[in-house]
Amino acid sequence: MGRLRRVLIANRGEIAVRIIRACFDEGLESVLAVSDADRGSLGAQLADRTVVIGPASAAESYLDIDRVMAAAKIAECDALHPGYGFLSERTALSAACAEEGVAFVGPSEEAMRRSGDKATARALARELGVPINEGSDVVTTEGEAREAADRIGYPVLLKAAGGGGGRGMRQVETDAGLAGAWAQASGEAQQAFGDGRIFVERYVRHARHVEVQVLGDSEGNVVHVGHRDCTLQRRYQKLIEEAPAHGLPEALDREIKEASRRMIAALEYEGAATCEFLVDPDRGSAGFLEINARLQVEHPVSEMVTGIDIVREQLRIAGGEGLSVTQDEIEIKGHAVEVRINAESPQRDFAPSPGKLEQWVEPVGTDVRVDTACFPGWTIPPHYDSLLAKLIVGGADRETALERTRRALLHLHVGGVETTAGFALDLLEHPDVVGGNVHTRWVEEEFMPGWTTETEEVA
Repeated sequence: MGRLRRVLIANRGEIAVRIIRACFDEGLESVLAVSDADRGSLGAQLADRTVVIGPASAAESYLDIDRVMAAAKIAECDALHPGYGFLSERTALSAACAEEGVAFVGPSEEAMRRSGDKATARALARELGVPINEGSDVVTTEGEAREAADRIGYPVLLKAAGGGGGRGMRQVETDAGLAGAWAQASGEAQQAFGDGRIFVERYVRHARHVEVQVLGDSEGNVVHVGHRDCTLQRRYQKLIEEAPAHGLPEALDREIKEASRRMIAALEYEGAATCEFLVDPDRGSAGFLEINARLQVEHPVSEMVTGIDIVREQLRIAGGEGLSVTQDEIEIKGHAVEVRINAESPQRDFAPSPGKLEQWVEPVGTDVRVDTACFPGWTIPPHYDSLLAKLIVGGADRETALERTRRALLHLHVGGVETTAGFALDLLEHPDVVGGNVHTRWVEEEFMPGWTTETEEVA
């Protein structure tokens, strides 16, 4: 394929295994950069070669650009895939790859800078006439935030301008709560992203979180791969995702897809990107939120309903090839659900549950896929994100996909650590989830108060 031959994978866990699989399918050699804690990981066993880049601490391994680039040079890699998280949205990594002549599997430094910063992305949306949720420009002081909140009207959200994932985000109900929320949000944003800038946004009470998967190549071709619903969240962390987003009005469906294509085309973006929107069911409108300039955790549901391998497309684009499909050739078939399985204890306020996996048995079946790095006997390190696996299940329609997902969860057997599988099953059995009557705060405000901590774990 193209000019690529060997790819450094600068990540770990299930996404490293996922990228290794795509490299194999594309006939590329895979080199995995690992910390000392991941020497015995499944990814290390599957990759063609492994390079140890540092100790268990992410700051001294997966987050160290110099060590990552040294691994790429030592292994003579001509491409680097950052996965998601860690360095995936650091413009410095994209720039370092360009300087060293290594193809970055993602956007250029300039495209990432313009898309990854929330304030800049919102400005682009305004310029293109894409509706955005009512809010402020970047504010740098508590006083500026208070002025913006007074103008917008409470409740509001304080949101980090330089990153996402729920960090640097606080809901503020009244003026009295703004000072504390400002200190928490700006401090957390500075610690997480090295960027304490904040903007203020109108809080939508019954919002749905919908995102559009987009791909662009060096020839200026841009396609959308449908949309996903990521409304089921806890503390702004996604729990369960679906594709396509169900029940959107036809006009709104078209609007967000075309808006996403326009924004990515305007950025001259190469690779995979996701445009996120906040849907207000009460108003029947959608406001642009942000662009994720990387592969998303939930990309498999889009793959399942379209048959498009998004990671292979990323590799081809990085190798200088055009997209393998046109917009007219992309067809959404059926429905897919993804459940994130974390090593956490829902009964103990979702505390991490690292340890040795005594048992790991995955469900099998038509349209059942498990993306994971788990295997019996593996010791889950305590140093990183708690995601163990993603269970992705498809069906001819939403009802079938949800039922198959519930059955698949019952056939997932885990021993040695606690997981969120049982909690996910309880969610999927709730009438509001089955009926699609949820919002981004539904889990905390309506489900958790009535959920019993005595619910048995799926095992």
